[in-house]
Amino acid sequence: MTRGKFITVEGVEGGGKSTNIAYIAEQLEKSDIDFILTREPGGTEVAEAIRNVLLDTELPSMHSDTELLLMFAARAEHIQKKILPALAEGTWVICDRFTDSSYAYQSGGRGIPTERIAALETWVQGDLRPDVTLLFDLDADVGLARTRVRGAADRFEKEAVDFFNAVRAKYLSMAKAFPERYRIINAQQDLDAVQKQLQMVLDDLLV
Repeated sequence: MTRGKFITVEGVEGGGKSTNIAYIAEQLEKSDIDFILTREPGGTEVAEAIRNVLLDTELPSMHSDTELLLMFAARAEHIQKKILPALAEGTWVICDRFTDSSYAYQSGGRGIPTERIAALETWVQGDLRPDVTLLFDLDADVGLARTRVRGAADRFEKEAVDFFNAVRAKYLSMAKAFPERYRIINAQQDLDAVQKQLQMVLDDLLV
């Protein structure tokens, strides 16, 4: 059986990931492709419980190492219980965030050395890497303005714009380092223009 494709969706807050993941799902359904939608941190009962801890604004602030290790604890569960079994069955996996978020947020934003994240990536994932990463890119201040009209902010959304500028810069540096995997979508445009860009990527994947 042919392994399913593993597609991850990345970007700073306010980039329209959720809306465009729904669009991806519509296109895959039209093409009769079996797929699942999932997210990080989360995706399984245990990983969702860890997500609640990570995003809870009522808890005291946590050390950046604690944050990183919780992310990878959730990821280990997610990979073993959901992602790998689906891929093995030939099902495509569309994941809202994956390890690139750890590099962007915990390294770019928090300043944790990339070597630590790379070591965890190797341990937890083995040779599992996304086939394609869609980066919805936009100015951090624009993204934050969009998120703040949605309601209560989670622990990450409460960070200052400088944090998100650093996150965005890390994403763009990874896109430059891995051009064979990354597809950059200009998310600062209107939705129609964004989805035209996205459709071009999907057309290549669905050939």
